[in-house]
Parts: sequence; C-alpha cells; structure tokens
Amino acid sequence: MTSTVTYLKEQFKQGPSNGREGILHDLRQNAYHRFNTFGIPTAKHEEWKYTRVSGLFNKEYQFGNSASASSLTQKEILHSGILPLHDGANILVFVNGLYSASLSVVRSSQLQVLPLEEAAFGEYRDIISAHLGRSSSSINDGINALNTAFFHGGLFIHAKPGLVTGHPVYVYYIADSRSGNVFSQPRLLVHLGENARLELVETFSTIGDSESFTNKVTEIVVEQDARLEYYTIQNDSNQSSQVNTTHIRQTGRSHTHSVIISLNGALIRNNLNLVFEAPYCESRLYGLYCLNGQSHIDNHTVVDNTKPNCLSNELYKGIVGGNATAVFNGKIFVRQDAQKTNAYQSNKNILVSDTATVNSKPQLEIFADDVKCSHGCTVGSLDDEALFYLRSRGLSEDHAKSLLLQAFALDILEKINSVPVRTYVNELISQRLEIDLP
Repeated sequence: MTSTVTYLKEQFKQGPSNGREGILHDLRQNAYHRFNTFGIPTAKHEEWKYTRVSGLFNKEYQFGNSASASSLTQKEILHSGILPLHDGANILVFVNGLYSASLSVVRSSQLQVLPLEEAAFGEYRDIISAHLGRSSSSINDGINALNTAFFHGGLFIHAKPGLVTGHPVYVYYIADSRSGNVFSQPRLLVHLGENARLELVETFSTIGDSESFTNKVTEIVVEQDARLEYYTIQNDSNQSSQVNTTHIRQTGRSHTHSVIISLNGALIRNNLNLVFEAPYCESRLYGLYCLNGQSHIDNHTVVDNTKPNCLSNELYKGIVGGNATAVFNGKIFVRQDAQKTNAYQSNKNILVSDTATVNSKPQLEIFADDVKCSHGCTVGSLDDEALFYLRSRGLSEDHAKSLLLQAFALDILEKINSVPVRTYVNELISQRLEIDLP
C-alpha cells in the first residue's frame, strides 16, 4: 500500500495543477520544499508531543476532484448534521476540500467571494500576494506546508471597507466518504477591509461510513477598525479526523472574537494563531471541548504581541469523559516593543471518568518590562459538596451532574454572540451531557 505522503510527492513531481506562473506557483513550490524538510510531525516534535498524526498518513484515501464537489445536494447537506441553513446567511460549501459554487449562496453585495486561483490574477492580486501563505511564518511544520503545496479549489473572501451586514458567513466543510476514505485540504483566505464587520461560522460534517481526514488552513487579515466574530463547531463522526489551522493577523487597530466548540471526532488538532501587528488591538479567545469515547482533542493557541497597548483574554474549558484525551497548549509572546500589554490565559478542565486524560501547558514568554500577564490551569472532578446539595434537593445523580456541567460550560456558551449559533450549540451541549454521563 502506498502511503499518502508518497502518493502526494509522486503527484507533485508529475506536475500538479499549479496554475499559471506567478504567486500561487511560487507559493506551492516553496511550501513543497518545506514539506520535504519538516515531514509529518512525530512525538519527537515538542509541539506534537501528545498528538500522533503519522498513522493518518498510512492509509489509502480518495482525493477531492470536481466530480466529488458536485456529488451532493442541498437536501443531503441539510441532513448531514451541520448547523441548519439560515435564510439570512451567506452559505459557502466545501465538498472534499473543494469549493462548490453550485451549493453556495452569497447574499451580501459588499462581500466578494472568489476562487483563490481567480483572485490571485485579478484586482485582488496585491492582497493575495501580501497575505496568502503568511501562516508559515508562525507554524513551521510539515502539515501546514502540505496544505499550501497541494491546495486547489480554495476560496478568497473579501469584506469591503465599511461593510456592516446582518448576513453572517456560514462555511460548511463536508467530507463525502460514502465510497471510501477521503483526504481533503480546504484553503481559505479572509480579508476584512478598514472598518468592516464580519461574522464567520465554520462547521464540519462527514457523510458516509468510511474515514475522513481534513487538513484545513484558514488565514484571516483584519485591517484598521475592523471587527471579526469567528466561530468553529466540530461535531463530526467517530471516523473523522482533522487538523484545523487558523492564522489571524490584526494589521490595524481592530477587534477579534473567537469561540471554538469541539464535541466529537476521532482526532482533532486546532492550531489558533493570533498576531497583533498594530498597537491597541484587542482579542478574546474562547474554547469548549466536551468529549467522550475515544476522542482526542488538541488545542494549540498562540497570541503574539508585537506592538504596544494590546489586550488579549483567553479562556478554554474542557469536560472529558470515557477514554477521551484532551490537550491544551497555550502560548503568549510579548515582544520587546510590546509595552503596556495586557494578556490573560486560563484553561479549566473537569474529568468525568477515571480513564479520561488531560494534558495542559499554558506558557508565557515576556521580553518587555511594563506588562500585565497571567496564565493558569486546573484539572479536577465535579464538586462533591455541590453534587450532594443538589441531590439533597431531590435531583437524581444524573440530573445533578448534568446541571453542574452545564453551569461549568456556561462561561463559554455565553460568549457566542450570534443567537442562531448559540441556540444550536446549546442544543448540542445538552444532548452531549445527557448521553455522556454515567
């Protein structure tokens, strides 16, 4: 059996679809060189110490093509278990890593949505040239390089300056594994112009009983006075795995707000990198993972303060049961020029079984002397006294545990400002807590 890595290398040497000479061609060639240099991460890589992905590359996969991108219908998408289609939303659909224009709906006139290959040679050429592939400067591993070297069917989203719309952007990543294992590499570049407002929601779903492996990279640029709300919902099948990389650069004084909800999947690795490239930037980063069975979730976050007077507040919470494993590794960098930085980071976990595992490693690296920074983590079980109090009031043990866990998760759920998204996630959490409790 030929490994996925060997197959991809052979395809590249045979002359993959690199597009016209220029931006994308050079980007892919450089990324392929990095991929050969770094390889697939192993346990020897400190950043991947607790998450082993090499086994995912030793399987036979089908790869995305134009036929698979048009193989689904709107009805099948609605029944795939993703966030229900919203009448007022912009709907962008990826099937097996490829953008499907026929399944997508763009309602906002000031929102420009183009295939990356088209945007790279049109009026947005300068934006593509300046921002596509910048995640490689912060994420030096073979998986990130793999996406850049082999992506096609990617998407460019441009929120024009001053865009204020009530139409959120829902991005659906669907893996169609009905005829075999599927490997996909979606690519997204999002650019918020000056004073733009954008709500971006991502969900993942696998249709079929075979395995799916998604290696996604999203790069987001937030210009002066722009505001981004970014939500990710991961509630896929037990046969699905993904490496989800999001690289956000705040290039002007701006505000970002992100919430990542992880509920199900075989293996999930979330890389969330945030870089403050201008003074007076603000960001809130929240995450909730509620796991059971054999699921493995690894949240890696980086907040890189390169300019002064920036603020970040990060809170990740986990409820881990069954034989599931959770990893949290959060880093805050405060560079020498980033005086007056305020940066806070916290990770809190509850274990609801004796066989669940949590590895938590919050970190600070500070090179400035006038800052306010803190970090910390907790790993524990449900409060016996609180549980006893609820049971003494007539609640069953299961009901009492469910109430305590929902209260624990509430800090994160309240940070979802979008009412449709919050309602949807609340329903998923309620169902999960009722199922997972012993």
